[in-house]
Amino acid sequence: MASLERPIVFFDLETSEQDPSKTRGGDIIQLAAISGVHTFNVYIMPRSDIDCYTTLRTGFNVIRGKLYKNFATDVSTIPLHEALTSFYDFLRSFNRPILLAAHKAQDFALPILKNALIRSYLTQQFHELGPSFLDIYLLSKALYPGLDSYEQEDLLYPFLGKPNNHDALENVTALQSMYGVWNPNQESVTQCLI
Repeated sequence: MASLERPIVFFDLETSEQDPSKTRGGDIIQLAAISGVHTFNVYIMPRSDIDCYTTLRTGFNVIRGKLYKNFATDVSTIPLHEALTSFYDFLRSFNRPILLAAHKAQDFALPILKNALIRSYLTQQFHELGPSFLDIYLLSKALYPGLDSYEQEDLLYPFLGKPNNHDALENVTALQSMYGVWNPNQESVTQCLI
C-alpha cells in the first residue's frame, strides 16, 4: 500500500435517490467508514421518499415511518446531525490530517456529504480535520486504463471476487481491500486527490 503520512479512511454513502438520470442524490440513509480494523456505520431516516430505483438497487425503503433494509429488517436510525457528529468523532480518533477516500468522491459522495454538513452546521468542524479527498474511481482509471467499466460493482468482482451488495459498510470494507490489492504508489494517489 502506498506509504502516506496520513491515515486513509474509506467512506461510502447510500442515499435516497440513486437514479443516475437525477443529479440531486437525495438524503443520506447510510454512512459508513473504515480505516484498518476501525469501522463506523449509521443509518439515517431520510427527509424525502426513497425512489423506486434506489429501493430496487439497495433494498432500502421506508414503511410506516421506519427504515427497512431488504423489506425485512428494520434498522435503527439516528438524526442526520447526530450521525455527522458521530462521524466527526470517529475521524478525530485518527492522526491528522486524514485522507478520506470514496468511489466517485468528486461527483457523488463529497457533494452530498458537503451539503449534509452545511445543513447540519458542521462544515467548520470537518474543515478543522484538514482532510484531503481521494477519488477511488479516478484512481482505478489511472491504474487500470482500458477496463470496460470503472463502476464500483464492476471493479469488486475482478479484483476481490465478490459482488457489490449496496451496503455502505460492505462497500468500504471492499474498497479498503481493493486498495490493498492495487497497492498504488504515492504518485498515483496524489494525482487522484480532489
